[in-house]
Amino acid sequence: MTRTQQLLVDDPLWLIVTKVVVLFVFALVFTIVGSWAERRIVARMQQRPGPNRVGPFGVLQGLADGLKLAFKEDIRPVAADRVLFPLAPVIALVPAFVALSVVPFGGEVTIFGEPTVLQLVDLPVGVLVVLACSSIGVYGIVLAGWSSGSPYPLLGALRATAQVISYEMVLGLSVVGVVLYSGSLSTADIVAAQRDGWFGWQLVPSFVLFCIAMVGETNRAPLDLPEAESELVGGFHTEYSSLKFAIFMLAEYTNMATLSALAAAMFLGGSAPAHDGWWGPFWVLLKVGVFFFAFVWLRGTLPRLRYDQFMRMAWRVLIPISLLWILVVTGIRTVRNTGGDPTAILLTAGIVVATLVVIAVIMPARRTAAADISREMNYPVPPADLVVPQRPAVRAPQRLRR
Repeated sequence: MTRTQQLLVDDPLWLIVTKVVVLFVFALVFTIVGSWAERRIVARMQQRPGPNRVGPFGVLQGLADGLKLAFKEDIRPVAADRVLFPLAPVIALVPAFVALSVVPFGGEVTIFGEPTVLQLVDLPVGVLVVLACSSIGVYGIVLAGWSSGSPYPLLGALRATAQVISYEMVLGLSVVGVVLYSGSLSTADIVAAQRDGWFGWQLVPSFVLFCIAMVGETNRAPLDLPEAESELVGGFHTEYSSLKFAIFMLAEYTNMATLSALAAAMFLGGSAPAHDGWWGPFWVLLKVGVFFFAFVWLRGTLPRLRYDQFMRMAWRVLIPISLLWILVVTGIRTVRNTGGDPTAILLTAGIVVATLVVIAVIMPARRTAAADISREMNYPVPPADLVVPQRPAVRAPQRLRR
């Protein structure tokens, strides 16, 4: 048992409850401040005022929105399930809070004479807990669409579930390189392994893949088609209102905070350069703010992709690249552990080349006439087997009866 785990095991009950409350307040404050900051940043990018009426610079706009949602009428469709309909937002929110509990916010400190670590729990499989919580959160999306008793939320839930599962695979594969380099699944051990250098610089492909998967996992723009805000139908939460809709928004921002904090811990050294003391949370929150700004920047800059485009990007681009990168990282670690043995180098290079050959044989380039036209004209076209008449049939006008 490490020093961090020993301190967390010895925490008294009042300290554990305090940490839980602080994490809950952090998620609420992040949602309120994040919604205000997102509106102000996007408004600045698009040259419009943004919220500026409630409080100075509109800083109380998020609180006003929360009160507005709380006092709105809570409507439940007649065909909705009485049990699962109100339970779905809770299922989507709780895993996000649980995943936030394994994120390290700092090193060892003393609170009222009690030595502890600024982390709720340090599990030997902390990274797997975050991935498992992301998987459980999908049930909230599925149940929200199915229990609404309407076809539009059901279709939105199916699309959102397929997207989350696809990018969750990319998220999990991008973490493998970090685990191989650190030799542990514990988030605290991963942070400690970066004292000599951040994994974000050593494992650039893993970092890039993780950042792309973060956007797809949280259904944020430009990958927010299942719940596009510019459409009348809002996806799986179309039938939700009042506090139930607010819980879905809280779950989205909590997922953003959790994945941003996890990315800071795995790729940017966590609380470094101050691993110990009360400066740790400052550095973690600063890095979380950088990731949040990147989320908002993407929303205000890039156009929304089609559903088939970002699903194809996940399965035909990101996942194969992730598998190849894992193979390369494994080869590098093997060569380092064997001390540069020529046999190990040749064996690793042979495996990489053989894998590339197999991929080239299994996935040949399939080009059709429609694909060629699409590449030339830069717009989507119907499939090649769709029969369309060259000239529309002209129907003779009927004589009017007197």
